[in-house]
Amino acid sequence: MALCGWKRLLLVGGQNPSVKAWRSRRGGPSLRWKRCCHWSAGKALDPEVRAFLEENTEVTSSGHLTPEIRLRLLTPRCRFWREKLDLWPYGDPFWAIYWPGGQALSRYILDNPCVVKGRSVLDLGSGCGATAIAAVMSGASQVLANDIDPIAGMAMILNCELNHLNPFPITIKNIINSEAGDWDLIVLGDMFYDEQLADGLHHWLRKCIRRRQTEVLIGDPGRHQFLSHSICSQLHKVIEYSLPEYTRQENNGLTSSIVWSYQPSNSLENC
Repeated sequence: MALCGWKRLLLVGGQNPSVKAWRSRRGGPSLRWKRCCHWSAGKALDPEVRAFLEENTEVTSSGHLTPEIRLRLLTPRCRFWREKLDLWPYGDPFWAIYWPGGQALSRYILDNPCVVKGRSVLDLGSGCGATAIAAVMSGASQVLANDIDPIAGMAMILNCELNHLNPFPITIKNIINSEAGDWDLIVLGDMFYDEQLADGLHHWLRKCIRRRQTEVLIGDPGRHQFLSHSICSQLHKVIEYSLPEYTRQENNGLTSSIVWSYQPSNSLENC
């Protein structure tokens, strides 16, 4: 199966110039929604964008670790699966793939609802919103999903509808390096694909833990950029999942995904 160009960005990461170009857009996504940085239940979706997403994604719950969750994703049956990057009319649709780190986090939360039950949860880099959906299904008292792409926010609302959930609040902005929020738990998957982004995450997460005693869970399938980063010395393995064959194929042969608990030592918390 051939990978479309934008999808290679997270698989190779690192010094890929396309990753750097995408990263440079993090703080200011284009589109008519760029002034809207927070959505709550009842927020109307642009009918044109809704129609486009419904036409160009497929509703699926198979081939992933969480068959309980239905999602609108790009699949090989979708028109844009092999299209050139510049033909997709919005920002690169990273949200339209259910990445293996997010799958592992979502599976772990569904299997262990006590991790989120009655707690406030921030899903950082939420993408399709699966992990936030898993947190709502498992009884979290408050869920905020965050992504920098406004189209991801719209897709999350559609995915909530598919799973018969009221949409959770969604913030569309880069919150890394912002003031640490008062969250019981931060979850993030597949975010350590670029060195500069990884450094920023490391610093900000450490600050959240030091100032708010926030628990942090990270999902990653073992990408080189993650395993080679200094944060790995402060991670504790929670659980490892074998990936379904479909997910292996669409992720360049990665075979498993791990949930890690980030527990920085006191000596490294000076930020």
